[in-house]
Amino acid sequence: MAPFILVLDDYHTAHSKPIEEAVTFLLDHLPASIHLAMITREDPLIPLARLRARDQLTELRAADLRFSSSEIVGFLNGVMGLDLPTDQIVALASRTEGWIAGLQLAALSIQGDHGTDRFMQSIAGSHHFVLDYLVEEVLLRQPESVQSFLMQTSILDRLSDSLVDAVVPDPATSGKQRLLDLERQNLFVIPLDHERRWYRYHHLFAESLQRRLQDHLDRGGIAELHGRASTWYESHGFEIEAFRHATESVDLARAARLLEGDGMPLHLRGAAELSLKWLESLPVAELDARPSLWVMYGSVLLITGKPTHVEQKLRAAEAALGGVDQDVRIRDLFGLIAATRAAVASLMLAVKPYGAQLKLQAAEASMQMTVHDDKTDDLIGLIAPAKEAWVDESQEIAQVITQASRALEYLRPDNYHVRTSAAWMLGVACQRRGDHDGARKAYNEVIAYSHMLGHQLMAVLSLIGLGQIEEADNSPRVAEDCYEEALRLAGDLPLPALREARASLERVRKNLRPELKGGLVEPLSRRELEVLALIAKGLSNRDIGERLFLAVDTVKGHNRRIFEKLGVQRRTEAIARAQELNLLPDPHKPH
Repeated sequence: MAPFILVLDDYHTAHSKPIEEAVTFLLDHLPASIHLAMITREDPLIPLARLRARDQLTELRAADLRFSSSEIVGFLNGVMGLDLPTDQIVALASRTEGWIAGLQLAALSIQGDHGTDRFMQSIAGSHHFVLDYLVEEVLLRQPESVQSFLMQTSILDRLSDSLVDAVVPDPATSGKQRLLDLERQNLFVIPLDHERRWYRYHHLFAESLQRRLQDHLDRGGIAELHGRASTWYESHGFEIEAFRHATESVDLARAARLLEGDGMPLHLRGAAELSLKWLESLPVAELDARPSLWVMYGSVLLITGKPTHVEQKLRAAEAALGGVDQDVRIRDLFGLIAATRAAVASLMLAVKPYGAQLKLQAAEASMQMTVHDDKTDDLIGLIAPAKEAWVDESQEIAQVITQASRALEYLRPDNYHVRTSAAWMLGVACQRRGDHDGARKAYNEVIAYSHMLGHQLMAVLSLIGLGQIEEADNSPRVAEDCYEEALRLAGDLPLPALREARASLERVRKNLRPELKGGLVEPLSRRELEVLALIAKGLSNRDIGERLFLAVDTVKGHNRRIFEKLGVQRRTEAIARAQELNLLPDPHKPH
């Protein structure tokens, strides 16, 4: 028999057990010359596992059909003739996830109009081209129970069996089975792990479902769904997700409680921008009714790099707290107010314009240059440099010491996170003032708290500060111990202060042991020497990676550690320093 291919298109429409049985029988008795091609939107009820085991099955699934970056560029700018810039192509690729129908619909909607507003609408699941397609071709083809489930669970960024059971309970079918059914039917649901514990919807499909949900359920019903999600997330330890859904459910009391956290506010745990967005939406009357939210507001503004607006919120908090009995919780709020003010005053030490407002504006401008929402690292970087005070800094230093000391007086003894920050700022200010005893006490308190919390950053910075103090007080051996411990504890932390610590340790060791002069404090590893030799040959990071079979990011990490150990900042300086120390191989020596 001559070979031929039997094609069954739109097989997903054949919902019939006799057809499934007939196709299975056909596959079991198929002559070698016949190939069966099946085009379907969902997994057919035929023995796929058995066919895979026999190596008799070739599958092309969503991941195989998804357009690559180069294919997306070729389609949009070549086939559709849009001539879109790179940033818009990247946005389209991200939103559509390479789904060609979504790319086609978006392209049709923006042909002849590249305006930003029109472009952003074209890649939203609520755009009528996308919405109509997904509703007509996908959603309306499902039973009403499935449609309802899809719309109601679209409020979730990710889905698990117990989570969907909590949000959309169904005694007849478990959440696990419902999710497996969606995956089998290829209903734009994407597994996030191999164990099928977590899923998410395709971005455009989720947006379309959310738009459809708003048309079919009132605000109260949608808020109830968010409330159930918040309860589930909190009970499973996902406080940030619980907070987000609490804000969507308009449950002010619940959201406020979650924001304050259990000993550590959520904005200090990665939810700074989410917290700020919610606080900005609240009317003044609600904030006055819950003074703790004013305190959080001021602290959130600081963490998001907006110190110019902090004092106004703190004063509003103090006004709202006036006359309230100062129990442990209220005293802790006053402690957080003081710690926030200490941080603002510390920022004013980091910049040089005259006048408090100008100083804060300069610090804010510096922090807003970075792209991340949480500016904690920027704050630490600005506050961290410890030096003797300039004459015109005395007022700010006094303010830091006053407020940090007040924070430590009022904060709960077990509020370790905020106490650690307050003690560190106190240590830096005392060191700048020249009060070495006060700085030692504060830094040692930071180190003790950091060990309890398992946090390295503040402990490393405090050890460096202690090393500087001991070096200034002519105790080089103690200083050496402090610098060594700081470098050991820091590991691969990307801290600019570590370069200064290495240089200080080298200086102290040279003074203690003159024979070390001209050498290195910390030797280069074998791999770092290999990278250094290739740098000296003029190879780029990519070339070095290819030569040594390393990722480019790994090469960059080696570069950073090499520069820090050599005490340099540029490749040319590294080569010169390496030549001084005879670290480079002899080019005339045979290999």
